[in-house]
Parts: sequence; structure tokens; C-alpha cells
Amino acid sequence: MDYVKLGNTGLDVSRIALGCMSYGDPKRGRHTWTLNEEQSRPFFKKALDLGINFFDTANEYQKGSSEEIVGRALKDYANRDEVVIATKVYAGMREGQNALGLSRKAIMTEVDHSLRRLGTDYIDLYQIHRWDYNTPIEETMEALHDVVKAGKVRYIGASSMYTWQFQKANYTAERHGWTRFVSMQNHLNLLYREEEREMLPYCKEEKIGVIPWSPLARGRLTRDWETTSLRSENDAFGEYLYKATAEADRKVVEVVKEVAENRGVPRAQIALAWVLQKQPVSAPIIGATKEHHLTDAVSALDIKLTPDEISKLEEPYIPHQVTGFY
Repeated sequence: MDYVKLGNTGLDVSRIALGCMSYGDPKRGRHTWTLNEEQSRPFFKKALDLGINFFDTANEYQKGSSEEIVGRALKDYANRDEVVIATKVYAGMREGQNALGLSRKAIMTEVDHSLRRLGTDYIDLYQIHRWDYNTPIEETMEALHDVVKAGKVRYIGASSMYTWQFQKANYTAERHGWTRFVSMQNHLNLLYREEEREMLPYCKEEKIGVIPWSPLARGRLTRDWETTSLRSENDAFGEYLYKATAEADRKVVEVVKEVAENRGVPRAQIALAWVLQKQPVSAPIIGATKEHHLTDAVSALDIKLTPDEISKLEEPYIPHQVTGFY
């Protein structure tokens, strides 16, 4: 396993992060395809054995059950001081007022709930899951600064938003002497490259870590176009992300297959190797519901794509409508 500093921090993270949206009570959230606790635990053990120390979840994943599974598994299998636990805040966790968003009240409430579910005294990376259009960014950034100073959170990060929003948030924090975002968790893969226009250059200039979600396009880059899975058949968000560009995306998938066959490796390794070589990507977040998902991801670290291969993989891409934001 390779390790890097997360952006301009002293925090060491594995070059592969395990995304934990796949782990949670399938009866408690909006996804019916998630693995329950008994099914999930071997993936944490395998990830740790492979050297992965970076685990990403969110309060909303299966209504908190993902955080519960993550917390119990890492308590049993790992030294808390050696692992990096990331979670998120924004989504509504209950009915009623003040249950959604990034107000001071919501952040102060939800950070304590996440700490309880994770069974830990602190969160390494606390991320805003989306931009809150109904709360002043000053209120959000000050509240995040306060949870850092209270010792509940070590670093703060953000997820998919427009670059101007991310820039405004960090400028606001800097102007007031508050804690800045150290990472951006955004949507980046061979089927969706719009982040290359503004977000990646901004993060590179500001030395902000990039930890992309869905680096394999929810599995679309790993199999024949017509092949489906239980998840893809029940994945409304995936339809929203990729349906509009299906014909163009099919050509990219075919090139991934060609490059993978020429090298004699699984397609997942090629698709992930492309994300890994993008600057300033720190650690793609991969999902794993089969053991080979983890071993393929780690093996991708050994693949160095040639300039010709990169050009070939990128050539079929066409501009996409910006998606992935709420």
C-alpha cells in the first residue's frame, strides 16, 4: 500500500479509501442492496490486511446504520489511532424542523450523533455532504471551526459543489481565522470529467486533497455495457448521473475493455489507474461488495498508464451536464 498526505496536512492516508455506503441495514435506508453487518465485517478485515487505513461513510447512509457498522468493525479489528475515519453531515436524519442542512444547530446535533454511532471520541475528517443554499456560509464555517476546536473533529472537508462555492467557503474561513477545508470529495471518473475544468485546478493550486467518489462510475466501467447487477438495477441515483450520456459513455467503456485486455488485467484496475494518475487526486473512494473489488483496487496502484493509453481512454469523452449536486 502507498500512503500520501491528505492535501496540505500532516495526515497520512492510504492511496485507496474504502467507501462504506455499501454497508448498512438494508431495511433502514433508501438502498435495498446494502450488506448487513455480518456480511460487511469481512471487508473491513480484508481492507486493513491490505493496508487501507482510510474509511469513508456518512450519517445518512442507511439512516446511520453504516456508521454503526464502521465503528464496531474498526473497534474490533484496528487500533483507533492508526485509522482515519471520515463521515459527512447535511442530509435529514429525521422528520421535522432543523433536521436538514448545515445550520449551527444541525451540525452541533449531528456531530454528536455520528460520534455516538461510530463509538469514537473524535472524527478524523468531517465533511459537508452538499452545499446548503438556505444557511449563510459564515454560520456553517464557524460551526465547523467550533467542532474542531472542541476536539470532536480533526479536519474538515467538503463534497460535490461548484468550485465558486468551495472557494467562497475557504475564503470565508480564512478571512475570519476559522478552520479551512482540507479536502474535496467530488465525482470523478472516465465517464464524468467535468471536475477537470475548475475544481481540480483549484484544489491543486490550494494544495487541497481530492478523494473522488464513484471512481468506477458505480461499476459501469468494470463490465460490458449490457451487463447489470443488483445494485445497478435498483440505483436511481446512478440513472440520474449517467442516463443522459449513455451512448457516448458506452464508447468509453469499450476502450477501457480494450486497454484492459491488452494488459491482461481486470477493467477495474485500468479505470482506477486513470483516476489515480489525475492530479491532485489523493485517494479514490472505492466500494466493495466482493473481495476482488478490494484486491483489484489495490492492484491498480501498480499500473502506470502510458501517455498513449491515457489519450486513448480520454479521447471518446464528450462534455457532460454537471451532475452529482443536490
